[in-house]
Amino acid sequence: MAPHDIRRPFKRAAISDQQKRRELSLLRQAQNRRDAQQQARCLASSILSLQSAAPESQPEQSDTEIETVPESEQESEAFSKDLDVRQASKLRGPEVRKWFARQLMLPEWMIDVPDRLAQDWYVFARPAGKRCFVVSSNGTTVSRQRNGSILHHFPSALPAGAKIRDGSGSAQSYCILDCIFHELDQTYYVIDMVCWNGYSLYDCTAEFRFYWLNSKLEESGACNAPSHYHKFRFSAVPVYNCDSSGLYSAYTGVVPYAKDGLLFYNKHALYQTGNTPLALVWKDENCSQYVIDTDGKGEIPSQQQVVLELQDDRKLVTSDDPPVLFGCLDGDIIEKMGSLRRLI
Repeated sequence: MAPHDIRRPFKRAAISDQQKRRELSLLRQAQNRRDAQQQARCLASSILSLQSAAPESQPEQSDTEIETVPESEQESEAFSKDLDVRQASKLRGPEVRKWFARQLMLPEWMIDVPDRLAQDWYVFARPAGKRCFVVSSNGTTVSRQRNGSILHHFPSALPAGAKIRDGSGSAQSYCILDCIFHELDQTYYVIDMVCWNGYSLYDCTAEFRFYWLNSKLEESGACNAPSHYHKFRFSAVPVYNCDSSGLYSAYTGVVPYAKDGLLFYNKHALYQTGNTPLALVWKDENCSQYVIDTDGKGEIPSQQQVVLELQDDRKLVTSDDPPVLFGCLDGDIIEKMGSLRRLI
């Protein structure tokens, strides 16, 4: 049989758009870290060489050369986030709400099965409730919802989270936790750790962040019952590897909170703000009560509706949060739609 007559018994599976974006996100993160490390090495070597080689009679020249060392456009995200947090604490009113509204890492809807799911991904049952950032600093703790508005202002056992007798901690000590507040048991369920006791975890992988989350949160006493200096209880959610037993445990296992779907995190993903394909959410009628729309009486209508938004790149996305890519319109169709609008 001639080589060109050979046919495969199956078609090679096409790589989905979401999988491509996952791969690009991981490559971009790796490049950013390499750039930041290279920048740090260059800056350190420049300073050392200037200190050892520059003549004492020309101190101004060395200062000028240090100042002209070019900064990388993709500097370490961890350092920039630390700086933003300190600046944000000085903002007031709408400005601080806008800042916090842009800080959460938001998952995409899972539309395919990622490559190496069992090896490279975590899964856990998402608690139902209000997603928020919890920030402890200067002897107080504040939680802010996704729109940036304050949910609670309270003392906590987190580092620098309460004004206690032996002081509220160092001025540089603060914590930022990614949480979901569960109304039924008045508990903050921590799904990610962004900063801990002044140490930034933005530039750390999810594997390391979850390790620190489980060890540091318990040590702090934040998981204890509420008290005078600790108004709300904190709790970490059980996280599993995405093998068959882990998926079964997350999907069917008993948890102390109402479930609202499953969250999948890539183990190598850094904490990045906004929507990312390295965090995915899955919902169905077995793991979430919010999988379909209901009317004002709480009943399921005979037909489900969807609102589509046409973006500048001609993509149609749903109005869900996060949005789901529905398709892409042809240029001819958009032109006809514009003609129709002009006639109306």
